[in-house]
Amino acid sequence: MTHTDLVDGWRLTATAGTPDDLDDALAAALAAGVPAAVPGTSHTALLDAGLIPDPYLDRNEEALAWMRHVDWRYARPLVEAAPDGDERVDLAFDGIDTVATISLVGADGAVHEVGRTANQHRSFRFDVRDLVGSAVELRVDLTSALHHAQALEARLGHRPLAYPQPYNMVRKMACSFGWDWGPDLQTAGLWRPARVERWRVARLAQVRPLVTLAADGTGRAELHVTVERSGLPGGDAPLAVRARVADVEVTGTIAPGHLEGTLVVEVPDAPVWWPVGHGAQPLVDASIELTSGGAVLGRWHRRIGFRDVAVDRRRDAHGTRFTLVVNGREVFVRGANWIPDDHLLTRITRDRLARRLDQALGAHLNLVRVWGGGIYESDDFYELCDERGLLVWQDFLLACAAYPQESPLLEEIEAEARENVVRLAPHPSLVIWNGGNENVWGHEDWGWKDELGDLTWGLRYAAEIFPAVVAELDPTRPYSDNSPSSPGFAPDEVHPCDPDHGTHHQWEVWNRVDYTHYRDDVPRFCSEFGFQGPPTWATLERAVRDERGVMVTDKHDPTFLLHQKADDGNGKLDRGLAPHLGVPDDFADWHWATQLNQARAVAFATEHHRSWWPRTAGSIVWQLNDCWPVTSWAAVDGDERPKPLWWALRHANAPRLLTVQPRDDRLVVAVVNDTGEPWTGRLDVERESLTGDERARVALEVAVQPRSVGLVPLPDDVAVPDDDTSEALVVRLDDQRAVHVWREDVDLRLDPSPLTASAAPVAGGYEVTVRARSLARDVTLLVDRLDPAATVDDALIDLVAGTSVTFRVRTDATLDLDALTSRPVLRSANDVVVVTAPIGSRA
Repeated sequence: MTHTDLVDGWRLTATAGTPDDLDDALAAALAAGVPAAVPGTSHTALLDAGLIPDPYLDRNEEALAWMRHVDWRYARPLVEAAPDGDERVDLAFDGIDTVATISLVGADGAVHEVGRTANQHRSFRFDVRDLVGSAVELRVDLTSALHHAQALEARLGHRPLAYPQPYNMVRKMACSFGWDWGPDLQTAGLWRPARVERWRVARLAQVRPLVTLAADGTGRAELHVTVERSGLPGGDAPLAVRARVADVEVTGTIAPGHLEGTLVVEVPDAPVWWPVGHGAQPLVDASIELTSGGAVLGRWHRRIGFRDVAVDRRRDAHGTRFTLVVNGREVFVRGANWIPDDHLLTRITRDRLARRLDQALGAHLNLVRVWGGGIYESDDFYELCDERGLLVWQDFLLACAAYPQESPLLEEIEAEARENVVRLAPHPSLVIWNGGNENVWGHEDWGWKDELGDLTWGLRYAAEIFPAVVAELDPTRPYSDNSPSSPGFAPDEVHPCDPDHGTHHQWEVWNRVDYTHYRDDVPRFCSEFGFQGPPTWATLERAVRDERGVMVTDKHDPTFLLHQKADDGNGKLDRGLAPHLGVPDDFADWHWATQLNQARAVAFATEHHRSWWPRTAGSIVWQLNDCWPVTSWAAVDGDERPKPLWWALRHANAPRLLTVQPRDDRLVVAVVNDTGEPWTGRLDVERESLTGDERARVALEVAVQPRSVGLVPLPDDVAVPDDDTSEALVVRLDDQRAVHVWREDVDLRLDPSPLTASAAPVAGGYEVTVRARSLARDVTLLVDRLDPAATVDDALIDLVAGTSVTFRVRTDATLDLDALTSRPVLRSANDVVVVTAPIGSRA
């Protein structure tokens, strides 16, 4: 096979739908055409040409709303020789966004339609043997996805969904239409590579490896090979197939007229692939070569990993388990939900994905859940997860909506599922398929039933089509009906979001109640929970500005609110702050307080979940990443900077954790040991005043087995304070420490200025030493306020009286030492508390 990549030479024009009041220069350019790279979209092409402003900045998203109504044309010259004898010629598109008509234009001007598409989530291939040679131009005409969806909705009937535009009527990235953390841009283009392929006899259409690990250590790769025959003379020839996995080679044949063959390769004493924190991640080469008469027709190569995966869903005394089991070992999932890392998908590079996944590892995560309102990610994404031991939970792409089960959507949804199950099968990191996000829960609880009447809503996808596709094409992996979902699809018996059964989403916290209510339930597996906070200061400075180009520092300003998509988001932030820190009036204080409150809320839930292992078997926070600059639930903002939440996740998900938790009306220390070695030693517990005076002390010997949690009850002399407004509990074991207080910060006698600090230049940046004369909570350096590129090695450190911490700041900039050691860079909870009801003199 030979191929020509169709990267260059494209021009983009607007063929319909441009507004009458469009700038004259822009209108002329759109009519004449602008250069367009492929992969790319209309937005990236116009950005590259300098014709539109950055949609992520200020209020530009609103200014570019016209683009969603435009029909676009991608066109390029096509210089391809006529087929030589029995040669087949195909046009191959790995991804078209989204509703397209593909045509070839002959030298005589005649337009020959070769195919139509309406699905961003699958690839397409068209036989153009009879047209190449005489064709001189390739065209891809893209219809407005919004108009297409509206027309299909008018035909099939409206189905309820979480947002106003009918994203459930077109197979396009759902969040392209906007979400409560994302912009509404509705891109259009050729978002994955396109090429011309020329081949003879047969081509290697598909290789589906089913990889397992036997109890005796034998790795088994069952390689299912599918070919496409040319349909031309000689195309029914016998085919030879050679497979090689590690150092083991087997051969086979595909008989004349047949399209499939299976080769089984067994590798004795196979290297075992483990999740991060449980072992190594060895990957072995697997390859297929297809030949006919000695001529090589196609090659396939991937790296695979030998491992076994299952989900334990047995009933027990507490309900129904949902415990991931890898290689026979139960794994507590420390996870985060994943959205597309840039709303303009073609800008996502392998290096960017590597940085983000390394940040996931840095937060001690072992799983990312690819959420159903986004995309099936690139091969780069899954390869990087394979290398890092990051487990992948993969949703099928249905989210927060009722979906028609009629044509053409039913066929498209099944086709994309089948293609992507096969595409992703080689990756050991992928450990579970999930039937969609909040579709079943929405049907039960969000008032859909009355609105739907007799209309279909998508149950067939979750309960029939997806599990059948997985059972047929990838029986090595478990399938779950939905997230959240209780086993059995029997809502009259078990609600789909019942915390005691299967997977659970906790959104009462954030939407309605305070984060302390996370402890109301002990979920079997919490696959979504989270709390909002704004992006870093440097990101706001770059992206959220007024007409003068100055950062907006009014949280009620329309520009700020355009980058806050949640319903009553700022109101929820303030109501979430009030019981804990109070609500500051100053914007810089409010910014720090809301970031801190987000971090504390998620850490509170995470430590609660981990303390209940093995009853609770997973904790997947919403969300790891952002796709643009926005106030959101993310731990890493749209400019790739960690928010305080990221540091909270790093601490709360540490392999070894001490956390003070309530059990049966008393306090215990949960000693969480998610390592392969026992954790033994002396647990030192001290009750002391905020200024460091010892009130009571006890030492307790502990021994916690690997992958276990030990609960250590605390004696009353340390667990019960004399004055709960002016005391703290400090717990230490080896290098781990936890600080517990009995009251919220607004009710504590915290010193508002408990710190002294000094800074000194060192190679690569600065060292900042901070010392506390009284308890200082969540001491943090917001170094991006001085240099947007600066980083720091830790954050959210509780310093008890008389202790210190040295932060290491990496930067190439020259920083002011006074600025580095004072507000608004050096912060703590103490300096932002709004005391509404004084409780006496402060200790």
